[in-house]
Amino acid sequence: MHPNSHRTALPKLFLALAAAYFFTSLGHFSHNAEFICEYPNLPAWLTRTQVYAAWAAITSVGVLGFFLIRKQYVTVGLLLVAIYAALGFDGLGHYALAPLELHTLASNVTILSEVAAAAFLLPVTLYLLAAQLLRARRPDTRA
Repeated sequence: MHPNSHRTALPKLFLALAAAYFFTSLGHFSHNAEFICEYPNLPAWLTRTQVYAAWAAITSVGVLGFFLIRKQYVTVGLLLVAIYAALGFDGLGHYALAPLELHTLASNVTILSEVAAAAFLLPVTLYLLAAQLLRARRPDTRA
């Protein structure tokens, strides 16, 4: 028996926000990889392939989270999706390397879109996680 044996329907808002974050993250990382020379002060050793590999690694956290939710390991799955969303703030690191005005408009749009999508997904995921934890603490009153 799975730890979370009851079926959990995921709210459409949560799914839409996760999809939005997935696509904005893909957009940012793709732009970063394809126009790596336009991102100021990135390390010289960083390659296009490494940028795509980083995106794949980050995205695998979210994919694993959704897989676990589907397999009824809802709490762990939501925790992984929350981590996935939190990783979306890493794009702000570009501004630690160079201020906003040194980035191209396209770079800023992709960075800030990813961060905004993560900022919407994270609190919704944390809310669902908190609700799941509270539900798990309640005694089952079903016969």
